[in-house]
Parts: sequence; structure tokens; C-alpha cells
Amino acid sequence: MALSNRDLWQRYKKYICVCPKIGLTLDISRMNFSDGYIKEMTPRMQAAFNAMEALEKGAIANADENRMVGHYWLRDAKLAPTPEITAEIEQTLEAIKSFARDVAKGVVRASNGKKFTDLLVIGIGGSALGPQFVANALGSGRDRLAVHFFDNTDPDGMDVVLRAVGRNIARTLVVVISKSGGTKETRNGMLAAQRAFASAGVAFAPHAVAVTGAGSELDKTATAQGWLKRFPMWDWVGGRTSELSAVGLLPAALQGINIDQLLAGARDADIVTRKADVLANPAALLALMWYYAGEGRGRKDMVVLPYKDRLLLLSKYLQQLVMESLGKQLDRSGQVVHQGLAVYGNKGSTDQHAYVQQLREGVNNFFVTFIEVLEDRAFADRKESVCDLEVEPQVRSGDYLSGFFQGTRRALYENQRESITITVSDVSSRSVGVLIALFERAVGLYAELININAYHQPGVEAGKKAAGAVLSLQAKVQKHMTAGGAGTAEQIAHAIDAADEVETVFHILRHLAANDGRGVAGKPIKAIYDTVFEAAAQQ
Repeated sequence: MALSNRDLWQRYKKYICVCPKIGLTLDISRMNFSDGYIKEMTPRMQAAFNAMEALEKGAIANADENRMVGHYWLRDAKLAPTPEITAEIEQTLEAIKSFARDVAKGVVRASNGKKFTDLLVIGIGGSALGPQFVANALGSGRDRLAVHFFDNTDPDGMDVVLRAVGRNIARTLVVVISKSGGTKETRNGMLAAQRAFASAGVAFAPHAVAVTGAGSELDKTATAQGWLKRFPMWDWVGGRTSELSAVGLLPAALQGINIDQLLAGARDADIVTRKADVLANPAALLALMWYYAGEGRGRKDMVVLPYKDRLLLLSKYLQQLVMESLGKQLDRSGQVVHQGLAVYGNKGSTDQHAYVQQLREGVNNFFVTFIEVLEDRAFADRKESVCDLEVEPQVRSGDYLSGFFQGTRRALYENQRESITITVSDVSSRSVGVLIALFERAVGLYAELININAYHQPGVEAGKKAAGAVLSLQAKVQKHMTAGGAGTAEQIAHAIDAADEVETVFHILRHLAANDGRGVAGKPIKAIYDTVFEAAAQQ
């Protein structure tokens, strides 16, 4: 049963976590854990703190690849386990800032001699989600470069982006991000960009920058073609925790975002979230609330609702950070556990007109993480904003946003729907850095509580291998069709010795037949699965 407002206020005072050093408060009072829960879990949390301390000191965390995990060193290089790593971090950061300054001043120019106006970032997963989140959260009409993204291998999506770039392609800087250099989606985007530059009569290499691992395929390509610049990705930084490496800092610096403040926010959040006092550690409290809500098995989803348009992509960013880190079949002992924590969300108050109806009255299989931002607008926008008006006497639109946040939280609680509230004063480089570091630490601590390795992703690799097998089968299908083959999917699958892969062959044929110039045509008959495919004239 929900507490009365008076009792809820007392519970708020008991459990509010105030972190003035990072400008953040965490309210867990609307999670219905017992008063003895945190004390009961403290020994396990202390063990998690010890494991995180070892991680930061350079312990091997990704045993599958014998790798350290060092994203914490990115914002405080002196913590790195060797002087060489410290020097690499510091030198790379200075190189990023120097390059961004040179682009902004016009020292580094497009091949036509003009200053760059646009930035095209090509990556996928952690090489795109972090940069997109930060660009959207901190961008403005005063950005040094207009930022665009290729974050998929969808040709239609790339066409949309290139149309937005338009004639500015001659003044567009391209940053290609891939640790291995062999990520197919990123490679395909790079090839599409190269063709777009060639079609516009613009040399690609003088506009291209690589962020990649030393000696990778991309590194070799950039070197051989004489690209403008290369920045490193280290094997001790995973994609989903790479935003504060060159992966995210380079695009942000080129856009004009204050990356020193981004790093400072994360560094200060790391200090706060290392505290052994659980009640004063917001990351520890988040991890404990995740454990409580899902009974240590992820039995409830986390709905992320930031009440700020600039934080729209936070839930998308957290989906990868949380779900790729925690979604594991096996624990560290090799036991089958099927762990995870599903994350979804959008923004408030938009969702009050979307899925909040179900959240309040439908299946109770979730908890909400609200993100409250106290300031209505960025400081630089206050004087020039035409939206800073009273919509009713002494009431502004931002007051409505705050009212809807409080009202939604109350309506959910009254119907036994639990929630956490994170409050920050503003959306700034510093506060975004704080949020990134807060959730990174919470993920690491929660992983320790449930005894899984948060720093490998065998499921992702399995998907890549399966996709490779499909494309290998497609090559056999195309060879057969080019030689004059015809028939149903079953007949063609038997003809290429793939009788066990009829469904895959069918989907390959349907896709080829739907696209001009692929050499396949389909003739539907009574049932779709009996479609007869044959060779078509190349266009």
C-alpha cells in the first residue's frame, strides 16, 4: 500500500542521497524496499566495491580476451596502471583538442580551401550511440560544425543523411570510428561516403579522420590512402564505455562542446561513486534498487523518463550500456542464469500521451527512473529565448513540465508503481559527464552483485557470425541464379546443397527480387512460400 504524503516525506528525508560535488540528488524513497534491505545488502556491496577497485587498478576484467577495462582512466589518466597508458591518454586528449582548434580556426581546411561546416560521423553501437547522445544533449544553433551520423548499414538511411548534407559535402569532415576496422556496418557507411564524395568531385582522403585500433584494417586504409588524421582506440576500452575516449571526445570537440567539463563531471562522479558509504553513493544505491526491483534476476524492466528534450537519447544510450553489459546467459561460475535488465524509454511529458497509461494501469513489470532537470533552459539561451513566456498568470511552460513530472510520479506511486528520481541542475557538459559516469559505475556494481562479467558480449559476436553465414549463403544463391537457376526456394536450396536452410534461402531471394539490379525476379503464385524465382536482366 502507498504511504501517505506525510510518511512519504519522512521516507524521502531518510533516503535522499545528496551529492553537491556533482550537482546531483538521487531519490529512492518511492522504491518499496524494507528499512533493513540496505543494511542486509551492504556486505555484498562492499565486495562489489573491492572488485571495482581492482578493476580500476588494472585487473584483467575481460577474461575472454585477456583485457583490462580502463574507461575510468580516461577522465583521470594518473589512475592508469602504467606510465605508458597515462601518457597515451594525455597525449591523445591534447591531440583531440589541438585538432579541433585547428579545424575551428581554419588552420585545417577542406580540400577546396574553405573552412569545414559539417561533420559526418560513421560508426555503430558504442561508436555512434554515445556521440549521438552527447551531440543531441549539448548541441545548439551555435555549433562549430553541423553534425550528421551514419549509424547503420541501411542505404535509405544514408541517403537521408547525405541529402541533409547536400552541397556542403565539399566542406564536410568525416570521422570513421571502428576499433577493429572490420565492423561491416561502419565499413559500408565509409564506402557510401567515399562514393558520395567521388560523385561530388571531392577528394575523400583530405576530409577523412579515423578513430581505430593500431594496425586495424581501418588504420591500414587510412594510412595507405593518406587520410587527414588518425586517433587511437585502445583494447582496454569497450565500445559501450568509449564515449569519453576519442570515440566521443573528438566529435564533441569538433562540434564545439566543452570536453574538459565533460571529463571533469565524469571524474568527479567517479570520486563520489567510489565511496564505501552506501547511502552516500548514488551508483551503489542505483545498483541496489535494480537488484531489489528485479529480485536479482532482472524480473522488472527499467523505464527511463528524462523530463528534458535534450536527454531524449539517454534511454537509447543506456539500452546498450546496461543491456549489453548485463544480458548474459552464464555467470562467472559457468552456471546458466539468463541475467539482464531491459531498458526502454523516451521523454516526459511526451510519454504521458503514449505509454504512461499502461505504466499506471497495465502490467506491473517495470520501475521508472525519472531524470529531473531543475533549470528550464541553458544559461546561454535564457536572454534570447522567445519561449520564456507566461502561458498563464505566473506560470511558464517549464512549470508545466515540472508539474507533469511530479504528477506522473505521484500517479504511478499511488497505483503501486515504483520509481527512482535523479535530479540534476541543468543539462551541461559537466552534468552529462556525471550521468555517463554514474550509470557506468552502477552497471559495474550491479554486475558484481549478480556475479556476471559486464565486460564481454558473446551474444553480439554470435549475431555477427550468423550474419556472415547468411551472406556466404547469399553468394551461393547469386552464383546459382546467375548460371540460370530457377525455381522455388526449396528447389534452389536443394540445388546449392542447403536443404536445411530453405527459409534463409527464401528470405535471401525475396530481398534480391525486391531490389533492381540484383539479377533475381520472383513470380508469386498461390502461396508466398511457393514463389518461383528466376534470373532477371541486370539493370
